[in-house]
Amino acid sequence: MTSADFSHNYSTNFLDAVNRKLPGVTLTDQTGNPFQRNLDYRGFVASPVQGTPQGIAVYQNGVRINESWGDVVNWDFIPEKAIDRVSLVPNNPVFGLNAIGGALSIQMKNGFTYQGVEGEAFGGSYGRVQGSVQAGGQKDNISAYAAFESAYDRGWRDYANSSHVNRMYVDVGARNDLTEFHVNFTGANNLLGNVAATPVQMLNQRWSSVYTWPQSTLLQLAFVNATLNHNFSDTWSFQGNAYFRGFRQSHVDGNGTDVEPCDDPTTLCIGNGLPVFGPVDGPATPNTLGTAFLGELDRNRVATNSFGGTAQLTNTDRLFGHDNHVVMGVSVDHGNTKFTASSELGTIDPNNLFVTGTGVFINQPDAGLSPVDLRATNTYTGVYLTDTFDVTNRFSVTAGGRFNYAQIELRDQTGTNDLLNSSNRFQRFNPVIGGTYKITPNLTAYAGYSEANRAPTPLELGCSDPNHPCMIDTFLVADPPLKQVVAHTVEAGLRGGWGRDARTGVLTWALGAFRTLSDDDIIQVTSPLGVNNFGFFQNAGQTLRQGIEAKLEYRYNSWNAYANYTYVDATYRSAITLSSPNNPNALTNDAGAQFVNVTPGDHIPGIPAHRFKAGVDYNVTEAWKVGADLNVVGSQWIIHDYTNQSPKVPAYSVVNLHTSYQITKNIEVFGLINNVFNQHYYLSGAFYQTGGFASATPGVTNLMAQLSDPRTFVPGMPLAAYAGIRAKF
Repeated sequence: MTSADFSHNYSTNFLDAVNRKLPGVTLTDQTGNPFQRNLDYRGFVASPVQGTPQGIAVYQNGVRINESWGDVVNWDFIPEKAIDRVSLVPNNPVFGLNAIGGALSIQMKNGFTYQGVEGEAFGGSYGRVQGSVQAGGQKDNISAYAAFESAYDRGWRDYANSSHVNRMYVDVGARNDLTEFHVNFTGANNLLGNVAATPVQMLNQRWSSVYTWPQSTLLQLAFVNATLNHNFSDTWSFQGNAYFRGFRQSHVDGNGTDVEPCDDPTTLCIGNGLPVFGPVDGPATPNTLGTAFLGELDRNRVATNSFGGTAQLTNTDRLFGHDNHVVMGVSVDHGNTKFTASSELGTIDPNNLFVTGTGVFINQPDAGLSPVDLRATNTYTGVYLTDTFDVTNRFSVTAGGRFNYAQIELRDQTGTNDLLNSSNRFQRFNPVIGGTYKITPNLTAYAGYSEANRAPTPLELGCSDPNHPCMIDTFLVADPPLKQVVAHTVEAGLRGGWGRDARTGVLTWALGAFRTLSDDDIIQVTSPLGVNNFGFFQNAGQTLRQGIEAKLEYRYNSWNAYANYTYVDATYRSAITLSSPNNPNALTNDAGAQFVNVTPGDHIPGIPAHRFKAGVDYNVTEAWKVGADLNVVGSQWIIHDYTNQSPKVPAYSVVNLHTSYQITKNIEVFGLINNVFNQHYYLSGAFYQTGGFASATPGVTNLMAQLSDPRTFVPGMPLAAYAGIRAKF
């Protein structure tokens, strides 16, 4: 993808542009915020949500930007206007840890690649207002580039999913005949509202309804990167970078609570009569809340400083008279994270489900809730080499590999939870081999095998005990160790093209098959306690993601059309027993915990099998362009429905329209309509704990107790229209 693909002529944000253009990609949503969605590629995910098992490595200017704490990817940090090009690569060990499903490489603009000044403003439905300016240029051997973006979106859900996004990118560079050097900075200060999934019975009454709030996330970034390219000779060159990344996240989440009146209703307890505050035999918190309905405000803060770099040598000397391309390098990435969390007892407004804090902070380790203060350090070291050898002018072979070594330390800072302290080491060599054969000038065959590994993140290592589940993204306890994930991928296919000019049209196409078998896959499992938002991580044996991918693009005169289809068959390959509370099809053991027995062949929830996209653009005149895009996503099993017994999340299709008009050489106006037929559809689904919210006074009817269906969904955005203007100089 190039910078033109990210134009707001076609889509309103980075993720929509990627979803529109690339086969195998779908977008899912856990937060109800357009800036914080999940990117799913062939059943592997890059997500901004802490606690989501990650499977895609994302790079910006050669720096892996999966955050150290949970490997999350904060898409809202990426200045869209500053993107020069994006490449999506399937499983490849050269891209290091977490590239088990693939890697997304983002290259930003600089003053050598972009010259001029551009300003843009657009807005539309749900209070969307967004503006940007970018400028770049060079003088002799010096270049400079800067982009600034600001956006506000009120959100279409009730109450609190508005977004305030402010981000910038600056690059200064210098070069001569042999060397090019750049220093760039990415900064962001974003406040994002979240509303998450809503019980299906509430959505049936009002499509924009939310369950509890407030839910908001403050995200801040200061990211400095220096890159160097130097040619020693015509065949030897060096590429390197060094970076520092400061990341801050503060999250507030209004939820239900397990707190209830004790046997003596004048005090409050949690979890089988344990006092809300202090030791088991200590005093319980006085109950002064009357008939208020009980909830809690869960807060956490992540502060990470990470730094590192990569040094790489490239050689293109001929070998035995044949063209040969060798890349070898080493990378080191170090992160230092301070994680704090607390839970405040709250009351819930019965009219709008808003949670208000009471000033009482829950501290009950035996019930899985106590303040957390943890320091995590991780050091990831990689050494890699890959060689592409042209056996003939039609047949090329690539072989290589990467050795990864991960060191992860967890240290409790409260002085009360020494069992949380741990030292973890993971290491592995991952090979890759493949080949391409040009059958004809217009037809090429390719095939390859690769392996990649993913070490558990500090967050996952700190929450892997089913007997002590965590408030995901909030609380950590002492845990058994997790194994690293190892993925084995085989891929093969054909690609080609036809036509060379506008008279006949230009056709490009590709058809391939892929198969990724993952050992010791890490999944998030719901707490056996059945409390909403609680869970833990565990290894789930082998999982398999396999399928086919096809794409087609045709350009003829004023027409440009595309279509692509991906089929993903994602299944468990090991028999395993998983906790599944609130699942109407779960079994119950003697201790009252609900579980399911997964058998090989059961499908992995949350991964749609069918993905189809098509679109067309037409130049009505030289100045006026119109187009339409169709996105079809197949049905998927509800998250945590491991044995596939509940009804699926239904398939959906969305049609988007776009148009642009070049008023003058320098001024262009554009407009978009998303979900033009105003379809109601679900992006994802899960189970939740029914029964409503208890009152501080025993015997009072629970709030929202009438909600009996355990399914909860994230609804898709209704029809939305936007218009904007762009000026270039």
